[in-house]
Amino acid sequence: MALARLLSPQELAQRLDQPDLVILDCRFALEDPDYGRRAHATGHLPRAQHADLERDLSAPVQPGRSGRHPLPDPQQLCQRLRAWGIGNDSQIVLYDDGPGAFAARAWWLLLWLGKREGVWLLDGGLNAWQDAGLPLSRDCPLATAGDFHGQPDPALVIDGNELTQALADPDLVLLDARGLPRFRGEVEPIDPVAGHIPGAQCAAFTDNLDDSERFLDAAILRQRFARLIGPRPQSRIVAYCGSGVTACHNLFALCLAGYPLARLYAGSWSEWITDPTRPVIRG
Repeated sequence: MALARLLSPQELAQRLDQPDLVILDCRFALEDPDYGRRAHATGHLPRAQHADLERDLSAPVQPGRSGRHPLPDPQQLCQRLRAWGIGNDSQIVLYDDGPGAFAARAWWLLLWLGKREGVWLLDGGLNAWQDAGLPLSRDCPLATAGDFHGQPDPALVIDGNELTQALADPDLVLLDARGLPRFRGEVEPIDPVAGHIPGAQCAAFTDNLDDSERFLDAAILRQRFARLIGPRPQSRIVAYCGSGVTACHNLFALCLAGYPLARLYAGSWSEWITDPTRPVIRG
């Protein structure tokens, strides 16, 4: 079963009349948390509803204990999905402005809850939709409540304590989705401590994309991750980032490349550094 699926704007435009289609606008900006909601009100894809990273797709931050975007309560998330009209058999398309980082977070959450079929990312997001000359809407769709019920899969996540123990394992493949300057600790615009987790490799999520912010061909992605993973077991791959969001982009790209769905360190760097006894590497 293919877990990572892409739709082009033209393909989505041909499906807009499908009654079981649900479109979620996942636009967000870390530096401006209200951006996504404002952008959605200004114009969105027809039938799209707004899924906010912090209000809908994350739990409240627990100062000194959690990362910046903790996983949402599963039952509250299921309730929100039903309110958007999502059922167990819904066809769901997710998008953001273009790169797909916030849409990939929603994709991963759906898989975490057991929704493994009928989920797509719009390749290139809203930017690609507009480049194709397709229309936007300001209408607020009225959704009929869906019947989605899901349960979180604990096999898809690893917590900070388990990861700390795993650092001694030479087979561990720890992929950091942040850019190289943040990985090295040369800059840190968001979190109070700079650097990366020992043994991690920089796998910037932006390197999954071409110049138009569309995903690279699966064969190219396969080559990219093969260089990072080497001969180590695919079952030992763990993805993280700053707060558990862009790491999902790498998990999506790995699946596109033919790898199995790897584990997510959901708390990521912003949770790792809440424990001063955990090691930090710079450079």
